[in-house]
Amino acid sequence: MGRFHPLSIARIDRETRDAVSITFAVPETLREQFRFTQGQHLTLRASVGGADLRRSYSICSAVQDDALRIAIKKDPMGAFSTWANATLRVGDVIDVMPPLGHFNVALDAKLARHYLGFAAGSGITPLLSIVKTSLAAEPSCRFTLVYGNRSSATVMFREELAALKDMYLERFNLVHVLSREAQDIELMHGRIDRAKADALLAQWVPLTQIDTAFVCGPQPMMDAVVAALAARGVAEAKVKVERFAASIPKHMHVAAAPREPGHAECEVSVTIDGATRSFVVATSKENIVEAGLRNGIELPYSCRGGVCATCRCRLTAGEVDMDVNFALEDYELARGYILACQSYPVTDRVAVTFDD
Repeated sequence: MGRFHPLSIARIDRETRDAVSITFAVPETLREQFRFTQGQHLTLRASVGGADLRRSYSICSAVQDDALRIAIKKDPMGAFSTWANATLRVGDVIDVMPPLGHFNVALDAKLARHYLGFAAGSGITPLLSIVKTSLAAEPSCRFTLVYGNRSSATVMFREELAALKDMYLERFNLVHVLSREAQDIELMHGRIDRAKADALLAQWVPLTQIDTAFVCGPQPMMDAVVAALAARGVAEAKVKVERFAASIPKHMHVAAAPREPGHAECEVSVTIDGATRSFVVATSKENIVEAGLRNGIELPYSCRGGVCATCRCRLTAGEVDMDVNFALEDYELARGYILACQSYPVTDRVAVTFDD
């Protein structure tokens, strides 16, 4: 399979006590494959303690930077993030999949749009890419960013954000909200919950001027901001949300009875890299990724939570039940795309392709 590519680490920067940013050296032969759009993410694969681990991390560099950089914040319970923060060094090589994701809008230098961003913790990672890219690509746009953290010491990219503020004094409005550190303005102290989101939107953000809002961070914070925006009449189409796999509640699949009595098995055909393989699964009891791996077929996947879209494929025959979808847009669903890690075959025959 050519989906993962070994990339060497060109630079590592310590952003906070528990977060690093990693810049990859992309060889000329892979430049086109690793060309990204602001707000996208990379899937990394590594052997950690003998286990094959895959995780997705947002790109934090701007499109104009000519650099491929991600940030990894250490999670005390996260095997991959703990290993990456403690072990990775410049010159190390790690498997990386080309960029994916829809957490962005098409930019147009002729427009004078106003963007709003809400981030908390490591949710700043894709927002930094979006802010930097948008301000550089649209000379007349403005960006208001609300960024929540525990204290000033935990603010990722603090100096980079301050430099952006100095560079775009009239166009970039940066609001720090700290939950465990007093601020001169009381509104800027506390967690970004529904009450705080309501107050910030009422006093700080001219919603009638907002063209697109980007929200990324812990699930409770995102839910609060999205609800506050909706309550103020911001159309759902104007709000883009980026979820991390770790923030999604665990979902247990409940197998449904076969739609036709006596049809307990399904033949699944998978096309990937030009080759088609077939195998049999129990109807509605095993998703396509699980079944493929069990049958020795290396399928692309990462989060297994319906978030990252690494396992995106197109259904070409049969039907599936897709339990969870936090990654595919409506137009993709209309064209037959599914998430293999969440799709359980329910007809006698199912065929998918990863080659579109």
